[in-house]
Amino acid sequence: MEDIIDSPSPNFDEREQPISMLVLHYTGMKDAASAIDRLRDPEAKVSCHYLVAEDGQILRMVPEEKRAWHAGRSYWRGLRNVNSASIGIEIVNPGHELGYRPFPEEQMASVLRLTADIVDRYDIARANVVAHSDVAPARRQDPGELFDWARLARYGLALARPTKNLMDPHWTDGGFLLALERFGYDVSEPKAAVSAFQRRFRPEHIDGEIDGESRAILLSLLLDRERGRAR
Repeated sequence: MEDIIDSPSPNFDEREQPISMLVLHYTGMKDAASAIDRLRDPEAKVSCHYLVAEDGQILRMVPEEKRAWHAGRSYWRGLRNVNSASIGIEIVNPGHELGYRPFPEEQMASVLRLTADIVDRYDIARANVVAHSDVAPARRQDPGELFDWARLARYGLALARPTKNLMDPHWTDGGFLLALERFGYDVSEPKAAVSAFQRRFRPEHIDGEIDGESRAILLSLLLDRERGRAR
């Protein structure tokens, strides 16, 4: 991709696994300059591969072949070293603690373009294009319920929210958590895991409570995966 500005961070090391995931974050800081300074600060020990500003400008901070330090303690589908297998994109937004707000059109367009390029080059499965909250549900909420996952899904870049022929399987709460773990989440903190799932697939109502709609959505996602539709 052209028109990407290099803004190198010293915070990276060597990968131990091939790239198979893309993790989307928000910066959670008051402005882009503060986020960039932190991501380039050797003392902070955090970084990302790309940062997307609110005006759509993309910064490259860590080379893709290196491991950026963006996901922290995380887990997805049996993988515990998410940083080693993923590319991390930070999206400038103050986040839930500093005035969470919708992502501007220019920013979303750049995220979409960058995601499409990365997914195509590494053949990343839609199910492995995830939120930071998906891989670290007990610690993170980003990029949050205002992020337009549906837009990525329309272009085949992320899993779509199931909406048709939904059926409540009436699992027990334990059964739901087993299914959620099978789908990919760390369920060691159940309420946080359920909230992360809702934030991603039912963002209009996030309460961490297991209900019929959450069960029906999860069942549909699992059935699609078994049928080969949720790669």
